[in-house]
Amino acid sequence: MGFSNFAHAQVSVSVNFNVEAQPEWGPSGYDQVNYYYMPDIETYYYVPRHQFVYLNGGKWIFASTLPERCRGYDLYRGYKVVLNEPRPYMHHEEYRTRYAHYRGYYDHQPVLREHRYKHDDHEDHDEDGHGHGHAYGHYKKDHGDKEK
Repeated sequence: MGFSNFAHAQVSVSVNFNVEAQPEWGPSGYDQVNYYYMPDIETYYYVPRHQFVYLNGGKWIFASTLPERCRGYDLYRGYKVVLNEPRPYMHHEEYRTRYAHYRGYYDHQPVLREHRYKHDDHEDHDEDGHGHGHAYGHYKKDHGDKEK
């Protein structure tokens, strides 16, 4: 008689959520975000360490604040691309080209601040009458917007 050993496969699902670590100016609708890319200022934001990542003199700088050249930039209004890959800034030219059409594309993403406000008060609009919705993801054309 032969005995057979059957290996029982164990399936382990690991789900990561970092909504609370995301800045209030980040787009709503994402449970996990590693980086944001901001095409307007060609800067990344690394969520786990709360650091901006930008080029300065040919070197990538990690800092808790935006560089001086970006001090007037409104993080709440500018478009943010969610990137969940390690060190996306190492492929900067690819992202710079791919998302160039989002430069100047303001006020088209609900931000977490608004999303949290909606859920706290169970309202569909904030005090300024702005509606809330789902995050736009990566491509405007996916949501009926026209390419520039």
